[in-house]
Amino acid sequence: WIVNGNEGDLAQLTWKRIASGLFQPLGIKIIDETIHVTCRDQIARLHDLNGDDEIDHIENFNNDHQVTEHFHEFAMGLQTDADGNFYYAKSARHALPALVPHHGTLLKVSKDGSRTEIVANGFRAANGVCVNDDGTFFVTDQEGHWTPKNRINWVHSGGFYGNMFGYHDRASNAHGDMEQPLVWITNEMDRSPGELLWVTSDKWGPLKGSLLNLSYGTGRIFVVPHEKIGGQLQGGVVQLPIPDFPTGTMRGRFHPGNGHLYTCGLYAWAGNRQLDGGFYRVRATGKASQLPVGLHARANGMEIQFSDALDPVSANDSKNYAVKVWSLKRSANYGSKHIDEHDLSVTRAALGTDRKTVFLSIPDLRPTWCMEIKFDLRGADGTAFQRTLHNTVHHISPSVSSSPLAE
Repeated sequence: WIVNGNEGDLAQLTWKRIASGLFQPLGIKIIDETIHVTCRDQIARLHDLNGDDEIDHIENFNNDHQVTEHFHEFAMGLQTDADGNFYYAKSARHALPALVPHHGTLLKVSKDGSRTEIVANGFRAANGVCVNDDGTFFVTDQEGHWTPKNRINWVHSGGFYGNMFGYHDRASNAHGDMEQPLVWITNEMDRSPGELLWVTSDKWGPLKGSLLNLSYGTGRIFVVPHEKIGGQLQGGVVQLPIPDFPTGTMRGRFHPGNGHLYTCGLYAWAGNRQLDGGFYRVRATGKASQLPVGLHARANGMEIQFSDALDPVSANDSKNYAVKVWSLKRSANYGSKHIDEHDLSVTRAALGTDRKTVFLSIPDLRPTWCMEIKFDLRGADGTAFQRTLHNTVHHISPSVSSSPLAE
């Protein structure tokens, strides 16, 4: 579809369908004004030969996709790197061993469409891909067999990401023999994550440069604060303070001109937001969002940087924070219950001189599959707000002095 209209008046939009008959199109990328679409059977290139805004020719740009009749093996997302190579994710079969090498993989297609190679494997239902400037990727995956909860993966070439039903050469199913996710996301926060993208818009103020995760399962957008310790990314998700969309949302782009975020999604099954489909615009208001944008696991607590200044009285009161942790069990069963869920005491809270950075002293902090931090605070202007952060801690920085607020 092409959607036209006045930027400020969404009541005057016009919609025109330009192509139909595509096989489960779940990714799109425009290169030099030519539309490329990821379908289940191919990357299709769409051509309007006479300029009437209708597609006259659907070109098979690349059909290396290895497709069986199984319902679950979606091909999702489409992005390019600086050299023009394409990337998309290919789901594995549901609860069944892989039949073809592409089951459960991140795939790279050459710029000219002539060849496809496997970048990484071990995915279950990877809903899109974010291409990073350093040659790595972010790829989400969905709870299921061998995937105890939803996960955001920091992906590098040759990595294995845990799904034993995918196509791979791994003999061991031990937890330590897979690449660990940036974060395990429990169902309460997001039952089905979509694609990630970086905030590139100046209009988003202190959130520029942040990583966002879209949610098919809940129709939400999350900020993903994270850090790297020992070569491993770890971090969490916290919801943008906006209403849930009426559908799931899966793909997003920042407009290069007006700087707004446009996102679209749908409902098919297993989601909270159940209208058929939607196309949305998200604009920054300029008001304080009061979101955690930095997260650091220290030797005796957690350091959190907020997007905006906090009220010192509320920020320095340890009673305004609640922390709990739990573990998961990875197995051939579908998902996992929370294991050994328990609270951790916050013995002290200290706000830094920037009035945005808080250190929470947590004497019993240990690496953990899952952590929840709840905040009940006030901004610098006195406005009350609550936030909930779900995160994973793989490693703890060994130096207490790494946080000037720690004691």
